[in-house]
Amino acid sequence: MLTAEENDLLCRVEGDAPMGQMMRRYWLPACMSEEVAEADGTPVRVKMLGEDLVAFRDTDGKVGVLGEYCPHRGASLALGRNEECGLRCLYHGWKMDVAGNVLEMASEPPESRLAEKVKHTAYPTRESGGLVWIYMGPSEAMPEFERPPFAPTEDTSVSIVKVQVPCNWAQILEGAIDSAHSSSLHSTDMPPATFTKTSSVARLRPARLSSTASSNASRP
Repeated sequence: MLTAEENDLLCRVEGDAPMGQMMRRYWLPACMSEEVAEADGTPVRVKMLGEDLVAFRDTDGKVGVLGEYCPHRGASLALGRNEECGLRCLYHGWKMDVAGNVLEMASEPPESRLAEKVKHTAYPTRESGGLVWIYMGPSEAMPEFERPPFAPTEDTSVSIVKVQVPCNWAQILEGAIDSAHSSSLHSTDMPPATFTKTSSVARLRPARLSSTASSNASRP
């Protein structure tokens, strides 16, 4: 059994937690491309490694993933207007591009240079395999993006199922690789198939047992 300290070390990913800092060194899937398919469409909330983020596709088709809360007064950019190559906060009209640059400050006079001094949280993005991937680690350690093994080419057909589960990353991974729980937890929703023999044909098209075979199989 893990101690409480070991459990925290393994499971916590927020802030400066060691596991979260390690995960930030990799390209991570943030959302599905279809969730931000429309240029100038509605922003989508995303939570990654304890951070509240917002994803959007700008007028030119570029995908951005920014910190959800406006650097001015903390209003949610998920409620902002996605327009003219930037996401505009509804509160005071500050507008950020996909790289986190502040393009406009409606509350500042034209001669103000405040926008040049503000940089909003923004993470590099890539699209591949039907997903938007982001890198959240230090820029000097950013690895080259590689296509995921399940989608080696743009023409690869991919089906994605997105499930939101209230647990930490270790719990969902443990459940995914724990085959021993299937017969107990999933005994009613994953009934076993009946085969007369093991072969590729049997796996593709299970054969029906004849009445004679069924009768013989039921004998002690």
